[in-house]
Amino acid sequence: MSIIKLHNLYFKPFIKKEEIKQIVKQLAYQVKQELPKDEIPIFVGILNGCFLFAADFIREFNGNCEVSFVKLASYNGTKSTEKVKELVGINEDITNRTVIILEDVIDTGTTLQEIYNIFRNKNVKQLKIVSLFFKPDVFRKELPIDYIGKSIADKFIVGYGLDYNGLGRNYPEIYQLTTAPKMKNIVLFGPPGAGKGTQAEFLKDMYNLVHISTGDVFRFNIKNATELGLLAKKYMDEGDLVPDEVTINMLKAEVEKNADANGFIFDGFPRTQSQAEALDAFLADKGEQINGMVALEVPEDLLVERLLERGKTSGRADDTDEGKIRNRFNEYNTKTAILKDYFAEQNKYYGINGVGSIAEITKRIAEVFNTL
Repeated sequence: MSIIKLHNLYFKPFIKKEEIKQIVKQLAYQVKQELPKDEIPIFVGILNGCFLFAADFIREFNGNCEVSFVKLASYNGTKSTEKVKELVGINEDITNRTVIILEDVIDTGTTLQEIYNIFRNKNVKQLKIVSLFFKPDVFRKELPIDYIGKSIADKFIVGYGLDYNGLGRNYPEIYQLTTAPKMKNIVLFGPPGAGKGTQAEFLKDMYNLVHISTGDVFRFNIKNATELGLLAKKYMDEGDLVPDEVTINMLKAEVEKNADANGFIFDGFPRTQSQAEALDAFLADKGEQINGMVALEVPEDLLVERLLERGKTSGRADDTDEGKIRNRFNEYNTKTAILKDYFAEQNKYYGINGVGSIAEITKRIAEVFNTL
């Protein structure tokens, strides 16, 4: 989950779809347990926001039931107008029936009070309310809320049926209103020998950013025997891969040390989709995001030539053996290049021609960077 933009506002991740699923399942179970064995309730969803919740709830409800919907409009932007503009009622005969109202979120209770009064005057057998979310700080009515999935603070939310001026209903998670991101963060990407380190130095100075190289961070932590460094060294000494959690915690520490930065260049991280998801979640929690992945694209044969030439002076054994170099590219293509698809799905992938002089490549990157 990462920050999303709807119209002119930004929203950060708040409740994951897995938690929502568990809440819905528990609510359906509670309702079923408290109904008489042969009771066939009629569930009434409040449109439009309730349609996803109602669909999932009814699927989780283990028993016969009927379903209907009513529609009211009481929102304008992110503020409640506290005026019901329209009500579309149900056609079913609900006399002496058990009616259970399904609501996505209850805040002031103004809309719900209106519909509750309508049903209460229809001679129903019993009337109950199920709400996925509840904002106790602003609830002003004396309605009986029989089942509450999760109480939350009075902050505007979208997703899972809830919208901001028509957008956001289709997201499977819940997002919360946040401030606009202030940092410009990029992932600098490319195969071995593409020149990421060189370009990172230029971009760092041009845009006053902090360059975070995974290799440098590892070496610093191990050399200074930090808690994370010692843990990483233990895995490395045993020939095991350092777990994502350790690597991510090192990167988090670097970001925290530079909390006032204009942004970050992440070089060598993330390497896997799970790392990318963890980075997105970490930044989103701070109200920030990855603005783009800038990838240097260079033909493999040219890179092999570069690395073999570099190996004559670098002292790196893995730069002197073409077979080892090809293996590194295979590792890159099978594990790391999948990130291209991950960022492309977010419209954040920017491929850059990495062939040419350093100045030419820097100019190409800057042209993209200035649009982020």
